[in-house]
Amino acid sequence: MSTKNLFLFLLVWSVSCHCQVLRKKTTLLMGGRFDITIVAQDSATAKENIDAVVAEITRIEHLISDWKPTSQISEVNQNAGIRPVKVDKEVFELTQRALEFSRITKGAFDISFAAMDRIWKFDGSMTEMPTAEAIKKSVEKVGYQNILLDSVQSTIFLKVKGMKIGFGALGEGYATDKCRAMMLAKGIPAGIINGSGDMSTWGTQPNGKPWNIGITNPFRPEKIMAVVPLRQEAVTTSGSYEKYVVFDGKRYSHIINPATGYPATGLCSVTVFGPNAETANGLSTSLMVLGHQQGLLLLEKFADYSCIMITDNGKVIRSKNFKKKLKAKL
Repeated sequence: MSTKNLFLFLLVWSVSCHCQVLRKKTTLLMGGRFDITIVAQDSATAKENIDAVVAEITRIEHLISDWKPTSQISEVNQNAGIRPVKVDKEVFELTQRALEFSRITKGAFDISFAAMDRIWKFDGSMTEMPTAEAIKKSVEKVGYQNILLDSVQSTIFLKVKGMKIGFGALGEGYATDKCRAMMLAKGIPAGIINGSGDMSTWGTQPNGKPWNIGITNPFRPEKIMAVVPLRQEAVTTSGSYEKYVVFDGKRYSHIINPATGYPATGLCSVTVFGPNAETANGLSTSLMVLGHQQGLLLLEKFADYSCIMITDNGKVIRSKNFKKKLKAKL
């Protein structure tokens, strides 16, 4: 499993009316782009709350980013095979949820994917597939079964030296959800927190209309496949159309199955809708790995979440519980 491609766009038709203003800021956080949109009574209030969102995302980043050597997760990774590491309750509970998601998906999602050797290259430099031996070796330190959590001591222990955990597939979604909750608690009527395509939305645009989210056509990236109206909801997309390789006529996604070391095949885009972005993110990545049949079976365990999948040959598949009215045009 590697960092996913996400193709969601916010379409804002109105910037001010009904005595409300909409303000937006784009910044780099958690190794990616965040677009923060806030609706408030005046510009000063909007700016103040955008700054509060940036501060909150930065706080979370310093707790869970495995590429920051001083984070709690980095300390956990540095002590793999050595000792348990005590972490904050927030970090422990996020890890606990990610571990449970790893179990539910039977490793299609795996929090320990960070230990995977990067033997697949999607920059045009690969001329042949890695050997079966190399692929097997690349995931030998991946395995959620080797993560021990102690809820009494609030510790995380990775049993195998060289193991790593990471939140590349959940962190942005978690951060957007936390910021939405913070804004709602402060009485901010509406907004969108978009972390590299993981979106948490609430309220409506200043003109009273829902937020409109555009989903990119994976076969024509310059075009939007569908526009979806959202109110208080989250949406994430995982896809492979920008990063993939083709061998013997078969397309291999940059999203790697952490259980096997082989790239996902069959789907080029999965968009998941639901109450929170953290879960939607984990689901969209897992569905890419599992493929549409097994993916839809997994989604049945999450009644509040629905999806649109697009296969490599252009077939559009909706989950049974997908209720939104839209026309997907490829």
